[in-house]
Amino acid sequence: MGKIIDGTKIAKSYKEEIKKFTDKLISDGKRVPCAAAIIVGNDGGSSYYLKSVMKNCSVLGVTIKDYRFPQEVTEQELEAAITNLNNDKNVDGIMLFLPLPKHINSKHITSLISYKKDIDCLTDLNNGKFYKGEESFIPCTPNSVVKLIENCGMDMEGKNAVILGRSNIVGKPLVQLLLQKNCTVTVCHSKTKELSKVCSNADILISCTGKPGLVTKEFLKEGAVVIDVGTTSVNGKITGDVVFEEVIEKASYITPVPGGVGAVTTTMLIRNICEAYRKNVY
Repeated sequence: MGKIIDGTKIAKSYKEEIKKFTDKLISDGKRVPCAAAIIVGNDGGSSYYLKSVMKNCSVLGVTIKDYRFPQEVTEQELEAAITNLNNDKNVDGIMLFLPLPKHINSKHITSLISYKKDIDCLTDLNNGKFYKGEESFIPCTPNSVVKLIENCGMDMEGKNAVILGRSNIVGKPLVQLLLQKNCTVTVCHSKTKELSKVCSNADILISCTGKPGLVTKEFLKEGAVVIDVGTTSVNGKITGDVVFEEVIEKASYITPVPGGVGAVTTTMLIRNICEAYRKNVY
């Protein structure tokens, strides 16, 4: 029987660090860190995530400005909003929720965000710095995955890590972070043959596909560490990619959904807001 990696507990220490920082700002009479969130349309997943971010920010003394636009918003309106936020010295970070509607050029809109305020590491400039190993904002979800693995006490050097999913937001940047830890990394996707066989060689198995029930015990080597990044709403309940009840029997460590990666991701985002504040103000 594997042990559950408690993301909520891990996030707590980072939250204490953030609260100490904002309390000092308030006691010194300074403004607190502030980020702007831009959501287009009524995507339930984006709204759920933003609600969690705002709830945590409220407790930790960080401000979030919520900018909502209808599905039919024009590209010019989004351009104007981002330009205004880039120029607002009281806004330290900008969160642009993706995907955008098909009539919007997402690459163009993303490129408009100032690299100094790009707390999600979406711009080409920050991506380039990140993949070259230079100082940049670290993508929040991949960073959270690494923090959770480290919490298990595992020495990642030389371990076989298999990632299910190759998205620009999670899968690809996760490859970079794991390579920095000297893991041997395999990336699987919808065209991968004998998927369960490939996964069964993993010391670390990370699933970020958004396909509930994909990962069963057949995917696992005995004693593997399993990180479930999936968050899909099924009958009103947030569900991961992993069949938890099966997989925990073979895993050494496993993250639950919710209470795993998501709990740490929100905190990593707020840390990035604070880091942007430090660069902006100091």
